[in-house]
Amino acid sequence: MSAIDTLKAIFSGAWNLLVGLKTTGKYLPTRAVTLQYPDERWTMPERSRGVVVLLSDPETGELNCNACLVCMKQCPVSAITITQGKNEKGERYPITYTIDNTICCFCGICEEVCNFDAVKLTGKYEFAVFDKADLIYDKNKLQELGRDVKYERKRKPRPTPAPKPAAKPGDATEPKIETEIKPDSSAEEKA
Repeated sequence: MSAIDTLKAIFSGAWNLLVGLKTTGKYLPTRAVTLQYPDERWTMPERSRGVVVLLSDPETGELNCNACLVCMKQCPVSAITITQGKNEKGERYPITYTIDNTICCFCGICEEVCNFDAVKLTGKYEFAVFDKADLIYDKNKLQELGRDVKYERKRKPRPTPAPKPAAKPGDATEPKIETEIKPDSSAEEKA
């Protein structure tokens, strides 16, 4: 390598250093965008998709889920498993409800198909753990994570049907409606 090539390499390296310093200098007087993580936390946008939680009725504290299994059947990666039972009133409820966050793709289909406002994707993103098994959330953990999530009813409650009028004792059958067909009077005038 000749002396001229060496000087070209040094000049090229110095030029590249100055270009890099120019970029650094451009952002030097502006405010820092780095968060000091444990002390500061990023505020997620409203419609961001973080961890899945189960919502409870704020008045009674009971889960909104009635174990209809729609979210489990619609999950594209089968991350949701539910076993259902019936209480003394004959209503369904989830005995177990687990979400495997190691395979969940946070697509939001479970939230969309839920007719009971029970499942919601939140902006919570801090769920790093040391053991992979800790990422499988059970019903209690999902309900606990959902306690501080803003509850808003998306679907209107079904209206109760109006009661049918009571039948009168003498009305065993419906009355027949008799219609009489009258001949066209204009046809008679022409004849």
